[in-house]
This record gives sequence, C-alpha cells and structure tokens, in this order.
Amino acid sequence: MDAVLSGILATFVTLPIVVYIIVFIAAKQLTKRHKLAVKAAVDISTFFLIVSVHFLIVAIWEQSFLWMIIVLLLLIAALFTVIHWRVKHEINFSLVFRGFWRFNFLLFLTAYIVLMAIGLIKRVSFFVS
Repeated sequence: MDAVLSGILATFVTLPIVVYIIVFIAAKQLTKRHKLAVKAAVDISTFFLIVSVHFLIVAIWEQSFLWMIIVLLLLIAALFTVIHWRVKHEINFSLVFRGFWRFNFLLFLTAYIVLMAIGLIKRVSFFVS
C-alpha cells in the first residue's frame, strides 16, 4: 500500500499536469461548471508545480535552491499585499492570497516548462557527446 501511495505521489510531483487534469475532470463532473473546475484545478496543482520545479532544479543542477523558492514566494506575497493595499486602501487577505496563488501557478508553470526543456536538452547533449 505504501508503494502504491508513494508511486502516485511521485507521479503527481513529476507530472503536475496530471494533477491538473484529474482535478479538472473531477470538479467538472461534480459542479458542472467549467470556470469553477478550472479554478479548482489551478489552485490544487499549484502546490505540485512548486514542488516539481524544486525537484527539477535538483535533478538538473544537483543542488537544492528550495530556500530561493521560499524567498521568492514570500517576496511575491509581500508585493501582492502592498499592491492590493495601494489600490484598495485595505487588505482583503482572501483576495490577496487567491491572486498570489494563481500568479504562482503561471510563474511555476512557466518555470516547469522551461526547466523540462533545459533538462531534456542537457540529457540529450550528454548522451550525444
């Protein structure tokens, strides 16, 4: 049972797009609302994208930059909070967190795609040479 659970979790971390698809399909079936299903899939798969980017960095450069990822997340959260405060003159933490989290989805999805390409190019060039 532990092997099955760890295999599923490893798949989700390695391929966070699978999490997005599974959550989207499940939410779409439950709610019958496309927009809500997309939001749920984005919100849940963001965590897996962040972890996946960390492990891709470790696999490519054999060094952990988890502390940089955490600092980046904190800086983005602070930036979103300040911008929200400047615009609205009061802070609604649920709106700030939602915007922060969805921005991180876009950021880490881009980082995931770029790192996958770098990893593939690095691996292919290693085998060719």
